Amino acid sequence: MNTIKRMLIVSILLGVCATNVFGSDSETGHPMRGYGGPPPEAYTACEGKSAGDAAEFVSPRGDTVTGVCEQQGDRLVLRPDNPPPRGNSDGRPAN
Repeated sequence: MNTIKRMLIVSILLGVCATNVFGSDSETGHPMRGYGGPPPEAYTACEGKSAGDAAEFVSPRGDTVTGVCEQQGDRLVLRPDNPPPRGNSDGRPAN
């Protein structure tokens, strides 16, 4: 196999792998959030509050998340009273 064909095959395979890694969740179609950190609503819920204040927000799934605001870097973020299990952002265990 010549070098050009080999490079073309490798490029196609890398493109497919990158799409799977950086694409969307195949079950929901939503973009993946990477490491599963706090959603934007967790920061918004603590705007205008102080560390230690109670806050809540409604998750994208429609659940009400309650917790306490805590300092994370230079921002406040809601730390949930009942955090979701570790794993994927939808609660499924990581593979």
